[in-house]
Amino acid sequence: MDYKDLLESFQGVASILAVDLKVESGDSRYKVVDGNEAYKRTVVKSLDEFEQNVPYTRYIMKASNFESLLETVASSGKPLHTYFDIELYNAWMEVFYLPLKSDDPDRKLILFTYEMNQKANVDKLTDITPETATNVIQTCLKLRETDDFKESMKEVVKDIRRQCGSQRCSVLMTDYEKRDYRLLCEDYDRDDPNQMPMESFLTEEFYAVIETWPRLINKSNCFIITSEGDMDNAAEIAPEWIASLKDAGINTIVIYPLRSVNKTIGYIWAGNFPVEKTQMIKETLGLTAFILSAEIANDQNVKKMKIMSSTDLLTGVYNRNAMNNRISYDVNGEDEIVKPFGVFFIDVNGLKTINDTQGHLAGDNLLKDVATTLKELKSDKAEIYRVGGDEFLIITPETMRDDFDSLKEQLISMSERPGRAHYAVGACHSTEYDDVRRAMQIADARMYDVKEEYYSRHPEYEWHNKPV
Repeated sequence: MDYKDLLESFQGVASILAVDLKVESGDSRYKVVDGNEAYKRTVVKSLDEFEQNVPYTRYIMKASNFESLLETVASSGKPLHTYFDIELYNAWMEVFYLPLKSDDPDRKLILFTYEMNQKANVDKLTDITPETATNVIQTCLKLRETDDFKESMKEVVKDIRRQCGSQRCSVLMTDYEKRDYRLLCEDYDRDDPNQMPMESFLTEEFYAVIETWPRLINKSNCFIITSEGDMDNAAEIAPEWIASLKDAGINTIVIYPLRSVNKTIGYIWAGNFPVEKTQMIKETLGLTAFILSAEIANDQNVKKMKIMSSTDLLTGVYNRNAMNNRISYDVNGEDEIVKPFGVFFIDVNGLKTINDTQGHLAGDNLLKDVATTLKELKSDKAEIYRVGGDEFLIITPETMRDDFDSLKEQLISMSERPGRAHYAVGACHSTEYDDVRRAMQIADARMYDVKEEYYSRHPEYEWHNKPV
């Protein structure tokens, strides 16, 4: 099986190891199958030097304890978590060994991932039970079952709540730089009339509550409330939050930060659980937080890449690549533009003259002003694309002819406002041509007719890209 995607989802060090049961002993029994980039950079000077399926001793010193741990995981088929002081690096190392499915019954595969810190964390010295780790891993593997990350997270949180025996489990994303937050997913006991959706508590003032959580966690790995005494102590730091917990009927809670690249990106917590299950819940949420931090950070990075690949950075509208994909998806039937639809081509007037006489910064401001105008269009279905240097395209799916005519009039009325950028607009409705590519051609031709009339009235502007 190919676990490359799984490896690359880890932002920390991670590798796949193999125990070859056909080799009775020696270095060849334990091999490094593959590693993510972070792992490779810890064992080789150049990524080109890394080789797959070689004895682990190629990269690190031989260690009998390490081999013993691999044997334990291979024979039991259960995850193993260790936390120990490694003298070689003068640091504390937290290590996870996670068994994986293998196509070869004589070759046991193990995901090996670790973190090192200079100072010991007392909470992590207590190893978690294999049963807890197995449940968490099986739950988190659901993130690989579908491309819909948010829906997968809902299933994960539902399972975690069940494992914890709690009335509520939630994941909240935070951005301390932007002073922003959002609820990613939650699951709660809907049979309990006292349990309300968390959305009902997420007001503008709630961010002030979130700002108290780092002080409550106080550089530890989690924060716990299991008694009235805990509530009273927390109220000294976060009185508003404790009051909201009581209003929501929350009596016990465990909250873990989600961290990526030394930055908190969110929190996961469980509330209203049996106090006698506190340790198990700590183990469950601790490991879940460890895995989800990597998964969520990876999902965020993928989304950022998609946005960058489909957004025009100057104007903030979709770019030509996004337009090409949109038209391609329509033509091949993957994501059709719902009929009836409208197509509008917009071309900025006088851009070349402005660039030549006032500089490209002034020209950029002209383009941004046109984009701002197009965003004022009174339609929640308008898809705006910058398709060239001075050209924009608008597609409006599910738009009747009357609404299309109204949008056209809006665009025309805003096209020559005093003190604002001027543009020419051409339009075509699907009742004329229901093939979007043909409709675009017609709209483009009509736009050039309008543009020619504009330049006849404004000879002071040079017509860039004038059709021959």
